[in-house]
Formats: sequence, structure tokens, C-alpha cells
Amino acid sequence: MKISTTNELIKRLESDQALVEKIRADPVEGVREIAKPLENDNWIYRIVVSSLGLVVVATVGGQIYLKANGNGAAGLEEGIVALASAAVGALAGLLAPVPRN
Repeated sequence: MKISTTNELIKRLESDQALVEKIRADPVEGVREIAKPLENDNWIYRIVVSSLGLVVVATVGGQIYLKANGNGAAGLEEGIVALASAAVGALAGLLAPVPRN
């Protein structure tokens, strides 16, 4: 859960006693955990990767369907290819390892 205001922080502290204890023990690390939700929440990546994968599979299936029936417009087919290419590129960007020095 991303926290962007002090009121949200107060509500989170009222409902999450474990977070209160973490902040008492080490305030810097406790606040750092709140400040980086994307690094701690794997579900965000799972949802994004699943959605992009679904776009790729649906566009490839749609392309095959349009070619098999022969009733697709040329512009639509090119648009589907562009959409699938963008989704594959986004997946590659998300799944590629981050270069470290």
C-alpha cells in the first residue's frame, strides 16, 4: 500500500501494529519499507506481467483468427501486430535483470 500523505501514514500505523514495532526498533528502516512499495510487493509485477502476457496471447490469437477467416481489415491487422510488439517489449523491459556496477 503506497502512502502519500501523513493521514494515510497515521491510518496505516493505527491498523498495523507490526509496522509500529518496526518503526520503534529502527525508524529509518521502518519508514524505508513504507517508501518502497514496488520493491516489497511482488503481486504488482505478477499482475503486470500476467496482463502483458495475456495481451500478447490474445493478439497472436486474434491475428490467427483474422487470417484464417480472411475478413480482417489490413489496418486492424497492423494495429494488432503493433500492440503485440509493444507488449513483448514491455515484458522484456520488466523481466530483464537490472545492470549493476
